[in-house]
Amino acid sequence: MTSDNGTGDGSVSRRTVIGTAAGLATVGLAGCGSGDTTEAPADTPGDGDTGGGDGSGGMTEMGPTPNDTALEVLHAWTGGDGAAAIEELTSMFKEEYPDMATNFRPIGGTGNVNLDSVVARRLANRNPPAAWQAWPGQNITQYGGLLANITDVWEENGYVDSMNSMAAEQCKLNGEFRSMPIGSHRMNNLFFNVHVFEEAGVDPSSVDSPTALLDALQTIGEETDADPMTHAMSSTWPTLQLVFQNFLGMEGGYDAYMNFIEGDVDQEHLTQALELTAEMLKNHINADASTISFTEGNQQMMEGNAGCIQQGNWAYGMYRAEDSGVEYQTDWDWMAYPGTEDMYQLHIDAFTFARDTETPVKQQTWAKFVGTKDAQVAFGNLKGCIPLRTDIDTSRLTDFLALNSEHLANKEKFPPAIAHGLALPPERMDAAMTAIGNNFMGPFDVEATASALTDAVSQ
Repeated sequence: MTSDNGTGDGSVSRRTVIGTAAGLATVGLAGCGSGDTTEAPADTPGDGDTGGGDGSGGMTEMGPTPNDTALEVLHAWTGGDGAAAIEELTSMFKEEYPDMATNFRPIGGTGNVNLDSVVARRLANRNPPAAWQAWPGQNITQYGGLLANITDVWEENGYVDSMNSMAAEQCKLNGEFRSMPIGSHRMNNLFFNVHVFEEAGVDPSSVDSPTALLDALQTIGEETDADPMTHAMSSTWPTLQLVFQNFLGMEGGYDAYMNFIEGDVDQEHLTQALELTAEMLKNHINADASTISFTEGNQQMMEGNAGCIQQGNWAYGMYRAEDSGVEYQTDWDWMAYPGTEDMYQLHIDAFTFARDTETPVKQQTWAKFVGTKDAQVAFGNLKGCIPLRTDIDTSRLTDFLALNSEHLANKEKFPPAIAHGLALPPERMDAAMTAIGNNFMGPFDVEATASALTDAVSQ
């Protein structure tokens, strides 16, 4: 995704991290780890001991105390709703801990690509940041033994019980917690311009399958001057994402999808999803798709120049901005991507923590803060994501996010996102991105793409 939201393909940087982790996991990060650990006098209780080594030490009565080294946290939210959300989050932290030196660093660029590259380089140079924005799940397997164990933070603050259980599990590596989630984006959304649909005479309730959506796009193109769908192809991830929305939305899609990410590929199902997606992209999207970001495409929908857009609910961050010019259900509305009404496709944003840093005490303080109710509500309302605490009063959320929160709590099917780090290990996700980039960005080679995607999950 664009740097507004810190999501993207990041394929080059992930390959770098894989090599870094392989080389450093066995040797640790020699020379790091005791900076934020000034020894407390014998009669003075410390504020926490993360220790060196694997960072598994907990808060102890007689532990080290913070030094003056700044807490360094890296993220890729450099514009739009993401920038507003992280500014609110970090301002709250500074207000709560006014005497703590901090260095919150935005790393801009195409999605997480630049951020991932910086993290990889820092890990390779044995100079890790305390924490950085990173999807949990399969994505963090690339860091091997380079991550801190923050299980004590989870247990001592009740997060094991109060956090969504699926998110909690995704934040573990080798049985211990390594990440702290800040929010969840539902992936399987179709946002649409109410006025364009009305002008075209398309009843949203009739769009109940990917083929029905294709018919609706045809109608919008015939009956209005708007592009039926807006889509961004300056990066590969939106197209990979759209392919698997159609894959999930087809009959039997959930079971086929869960089998696919395990390497058991239904070739007929995959081919049909690619053919349907190709039809959409060849005939029903904006002419400038190859040059724009998803935020630019989203703006086209908001302005009535396009009928709809498929995106995660981070797109909502733009709609709810004070200067957006659009109102929920009056100007824009949404539906679950056709055919996925019984699903919540799972995405998680989180902060991941390095072992053997100069600031282990401050590191645990940041982890604790990210998991608090106030932090998750404030960030989520601006970012367009759902807090992952299950004990938050949903009246604190906007109407749209409260609805999504209800879905997260009550749906039965939660397919993890392929394009955003949960479903596939980094090398397989990279291969899936490459399959789309090489074969399905126009022209659209269905056979070659199906073969390459199959190879990607069969590695």
